[in-house]
Amino acid sequence: MSDPLSEVVALLQPRAVFSKRISGAGQWGVRYAEFGQPSFCAVLEGRCLLAVEGHRPLTLEAGDFVLMPATPGFTLSGFDPVTPQYVDPKVTASPTGEVRHGTRGGRPDVRLLGGYFVFDSTDPALMVSLLPAVMHVRDAKRLSVLVRFVAEESTGNRPGRELVLNRLVEVMLVEALRSTPGDDAPPGLLRGLADARLAPAMRQMHRHLARPWTVAQLAKTAALSRSAFFEPFTRTVGLAPMEYLLAWRMALARDLLRREGLSLAEVAERVGYGSASTFSTAFSRHVGQPPGRYAREV
Repeated sequence: MSDPLSEVVALLQPRAVFSKRISGAGQWGVRYAEFGQPSFCAVLEGRCLLAVEGHRPLTLEAGDFVLMPATPGFTLSGFDPVTPQYVDPKVTASPTGEVRHGTRGGRPDVRLLGGYFVFDSTDPALMVSLLPAVMHVRDAKRLSVLVRFVAEESTGNRPGRELVLNRLVEVMLVEALRSTPGDDAPPGLLRGLADARLAPAMRQMHRHLARPWTVAQLAKTAALSRSAFFEPFTRTVGLAPMEYLLAWRMALARDLLRREGLSLAEVAERVGYGSASTFSTAFSRHVGQPPGRYAREV
């Protein structure tokens, strides 16, 4: 696979779990505890405020889409001052109908469609760390359609439901990632791919992961000197070039070790190691246990 964005999604292995409709009117506010799993929200009509820990508050409007790959604590509210109701999603039972906050009855000030899913990857932390903590897309027509499809499919019991949901969430995640401006993203994958100087090297690294890369060779693919490549890459991606390469090799190795029928030597070759013993040493140092034991325990 030569598209880094596709590789992120493929290794994360998103799987749909739950969606719900939310509405609010009058004076209302809900404070959600840190959840850790990926969550999403599409604004169907009206406006509200979203305040995510560590980020400036956002005004959400009809047509907006928000995705948080590792949901931190956040507050969702109307525009009137209020002491928000505390909710811990890890212990609160999932509602079966629409959740209404504030004034009961009548037309709501805002209606949203939100939910969460999980990453089935054995090592989602690396990929999630390379993504923006909060993805906010304005006028997200395509994403809004996808969210509606997810809601319809998740509340039904039609044949093929799980497969359809998984594919919808994959597409939703890709669309959210490529709709997020890379220049505004924090250090990570999106920002690196948005940099015209660094993107060629990143794509070559993913396309030929098994190649015995050096920093000088990567810099050459970017038409830069070693020094002119190393510092911008580290600053923009958040990892030094060889650290990024090692992290992706280990992420792919973990995924390959989950599959049946691949020997240790085959896995080592696919991720750029000349022998199983060299790979085993690197894997043990990076993961904390030998690849053979890892494969038996996942």
